[in-house]
Amino acid sequence: MTPISATPQDPGLPDDQAQELSSPACVLTFNVNDPSGASGIAADITTVASMGAHALPVLTGVLVRDTAEVLDSYDIDPDAVVEQARTILEDAPIAAWKVGFLGNAENVSAVAEILADYSDVPLVAYLGNVSFLDEERQVSYLDAFKELILPSATVLVGNHQTLTDLLLPDWESERPPSSRELAVAANGLGTQFVLVTGIQLPDQFIDNVLASPQGALAGERFERFDTSFVGAGETLSAALTAILATTEAVDQAVSEALSFLDQSLDAGFRPGMGGVIPDRFFWALPPEGQGEGDPDGAEGLGTDEPTSPPNPRHVH
Repeated sequence: MTPISATPQDPGLPDDQAQELSSPACVLTFNVNDPSGASGIAADITTVASMGAHALPVLTGVLVRDTAEVLDSYDIDPDAVVEQARTILEDAPIAAWKVGFLGNAENVSAVAEILADYSDVPLVAYLGNVSFLDEERQVSYLDAFKELILPSATVLVGNHQTLTDLLLPDWESERPPSSRELAVAANGLGTQFVLVTGIQLPDQFIDNVLASPQGALAGERFERFDTSFVGAGETLSAALTAILATTEAVDQAVSEALSFLDQSLDAGFRPGMGGVIPDRFFWALPPEGQGEGDPDGAEGLGTDEPTSPPNPRHVH
């Protein structure tokens, strides 16, 4: 399988120049370091790489966490965030970018200024749970995210309750807001689409819906697991970003990103004593029956059917 490319290869060019032009699409991601590898910049890098794109990671802070919980966080100076991003942006063209956790309101403002200079690049904004911050810091961060990041976002990704708290904080109806109602609120702030995850259904399923102000456009239902996953939202948003680097069809991109997430969760593993982490390289696992005791297992990558990354346009 050929990796996704930012530029199609020109058969009339010398081999070395053609190879340079067919390099993977570059995806810039702003996120924190998570030493568990479940979320943050590690999740973005592994997911983007698994999708065949090249990650350009810009560090915005450091989490102190394990696979069970976030204990603390430390911010990086806004000037350092800007310098990281501006330096690589002057060197390499990007095809899409993702905003994850930026640490504080000052970093949100700094990143927003950078985003404004590249308004034609698709942006996936992921809003995870920031309840580990103290109340004052939570409020300032979410207000800044809402006012400064959402106007640039192509797709806002987040859990149903998280997006409700952000977009419709005064919601008083007994029924939860629909994905369309959340999309209308986000659109009023400048965001084109919302990808709402974790919508609770009465039949032991959880819905995930892409919506615009006109209504639902795509989605997929997952069966509810008793297992606690860590990093699912980061995986989904990073996969979506990588796919949007090569297509403008947001509904198709979301369907394929959800399929990728489903397979990553199905192959998930528990590295510590906390939650299960999605296996973003599920496609690299040896076929069933080929394990440590199988003499052919070690040769799996050298067979006539080599293991290869999923094509973002054809993830099943």
